Amino acid sequence: MNAPTPSAPLTPEERKRRRRRRWAVVLGVVAVLGLLGFVWFRRNVNVPVTYADIEDHFKYGSIGSDNTVRGMPLAVLKILPRAFPQYMPPGAPRDLTAFGFLQEPGAATPIGFSRRKQVVEIAGLNCAVCHTGTVRETPASRPVTYLGMPSHQLDLDALFDFLFAAAVDHRFTAENLMPLVTAESDLGFLERLITRAFVIPAFRTGLLEQRDLLGYQYVPGHTRGGPGRVDTFGAYKVSIYRFPAAELPAKELTGVADLPSIWNQAPREGLPLHWDGNNHSLMERNFSAAFGAGATPATVDIPSLERIQDWLREFPPPPYPFPVDRARAAAGERVYMRDCYACHGRNEFGPGGRDRRDTRIGQVEPLARIGTDPYRNWSFTRDLALNQGTLMAGTRWRLKSFRVTDGYVNAPLDGIWLRAPYLHNGSVPTLYDLLKPAAERPRAFYRGYDVYDQANVGFVHNVSAEGNRRYSLFRTHDDAGQPIAGNDNAGHEYGTTLSEAEKRQLIEFLKTL
Repeated sequence: MNAPTPSAPLTPEERKRRRRRRWAVVLGVVAVLGLLGFVWFRRNVNVPVTYADIEDHFKYGSIGSDNTVRGMPLAVLKILPRAFPQYMPPGAPRDLTAFGFLQEPGAATPIGFSRRKQVVEIAGLNCAVCHTGTVRETPASRPVTYLGMPSHQLDLDALFDFLFAAAVDHRFTAENLMPLVTAESDLGFLERLITRAFVIPAFRTGLLEQRDLLGYQYVPGHTRGGPGRVDTFGAYKVSIYRFPAAELPAKELTGVADLPSIWNQAPREGLPLHWDGNNHSLMERNFSAAFGAGATPATVDIPSLERIQDWLREFPPPPYPFPVDRARAAAGERVYMRDCYACHGRNEFGPGGRDRRDTRIGQVEPLARIGTDPYRNWSFTRDLALNQGTLMAGTRWRLKSFRVTDGYVNAPLDGIWLRAPYLHNGSVPTLYDLLKPAAERPRAFYRGYDVYDQANVGFVHNVSAEGNRRYSLFRTHDDAGQPIAGNDNAGHEYGTTLSEAEKRQLIEFLKTL
């Protein structure tokens, strides 16, 4: 066999061309990998799920709470009710509907949850979580969902009780949770790796930190929210601004209030907002609500939030869906104009807008005059208002209008049929009960049931359970007959001297607002 002929040595110019070709190949590979990485990053990191339809956007769109350390990894959140059933409400379904969240068929999450891809999918809360509810005509009826109404079934306290109890459990580990996660969610290799190594430990750490901050809510005697109620500003103080709860007076940490309706916003611009009228700017009210839901000044999705805000400006309250006795309602209109109009107005919040000449409508009534439970008013303080003024500083969205008041707003009554239970703290179950002297109003009733009481205008409130679901008992007074802080049903004793016929006429008219 002949030996191979040795090749001639490369000239300097040939060696230079070879090096250039090698570098070109390397740079080409790097460019392709970089492009693929960029495309992957754009598709998988910090990308919210978006919706063209405005109602879907309201129900599921992001406001920025899914882009923070307070966001919740969706694949992990979904399996926790089955991983820790011992901490779930007794007899409740082993999913998030156990806490009053509303699940539409085929939807990836309950109403009120947004989704954002940050390698793994993160869930956050949005406006709809507190402002969507259901109504049934009878126990056999299918629930009808109404956007913009108070989420009277939602029990955020129960949700956080569950999450905190699970986080304390020593079994809240990747080793224990990952089999359920991978069985119920279609995660890629990288998602599984990151969920196991980082997401589950970080989620547990975040829950334990929030549990420590909100520990004041578990002190014996502290009044908690329950279905349809929330203590917004108490949590603001300790969770966002890190006020030391142990140094705050008890009356400043007992500000539980009923969730409000949020339709028909345009004519409310410039009026005192929130139950105590502590701001008159719709924009500031909406941004502060977004921060309460978990967004931050750095993460709040301003275009998304403004899209919802613009829609709500003209979004009307839903009409009363049941029969109305028109003759009785006509008589009730006369009662209303005589006894209620001066404070609550009427057509100002219907077609044509508000009559700006009537300066009493939507104004703050002093506590001494209205006589209702003062704790929600006391919970908003000057120190909190000053701290809120630092949010969004240097921008046109700065929260600069918050102030302390001495009472509650005489709110317009558009869509009042869907706002039960009544008063700012939800302490009176129906409009008929509100027309009774305070001493005759129910001192205990069940909240969270969605069958409607057409005669008295409100929700049926004497049902403790239906199937496996149990409803929450709400008490206005303790066993000794003393008002429970934040729950008192006294005050607003207007219309209590009307005749029975006039009360029924007035209630029939209120169905039409």
